[in-house]
Amino acid sequence: MEIKKAQWRPSTLLYPLPVVMVSCQLGQEKPNIITVAWTGTICTNPPMLSISVRPERYSYPIIRDSGEFVVNVPATKLARAVDFCGVQSGRQIDKFEATGLTPGPAQQVSAPIILECPINIECRLDQIIPLGSHDLFLANVVAIQVTESLINTEGRLDLLKSGLVTYVHGHYHEIGKYLGHFGFSIRKRKKKRPPRRG
Repeated sequence: MEIKKAQWRPSTLLYPLPVVMVSCQLGQEKPNIITVAWTGTICTNPPMLSISVRPERYSYPIIRDSGEFVVNVPATKLARAVDFCGVQSGRQIDKFEATGLTPGPAQQVSAPIILECPINIECRLDQIIPLGSHDLFLANVVAIQVTESLINTEGRLDLLKSGLVTYVHGHYHEIGKYLGHFGFSIRKRKKKRPPRRG
């Protein structure tokens, strides 16, 4: 079968992406939430992640000056709040109050977690790398909180149970069909035993 390709301009087309709500706070000022899609895991040991933020965003100097933030991974039921926190500015409104989200205590950083999010990843800023439209914030993961109901009886974390959100070219989607686990392509299939007779 012939597969035809069309040329597309260089742009940000690496999708799907996790969409996260980053909470931050500087001193005693009100906490803020910024929705970020440019985020990702960058190192296992030590655990590190990155977020990219435009310098003109309200949250930029808060994260830069405090050196801390929390990456909150939202569930699908929070899709409206996710979008709201991405299009509204904390300069004008208190996003926790406007969305009805609950700030909770973090374990290792001063910024609050968002209690309604099933995963809260507390981060301490390592370095800022200017790139162009965005600056890359590299951070160390210093603590994680998860909603207890996502931990099964065997002590494993079932994240899909919460209904996670992805971002694809300007649209939000729920993660859906299971395709396989890591390494399933090389795992040997078990041979079916013939039925016993007698």
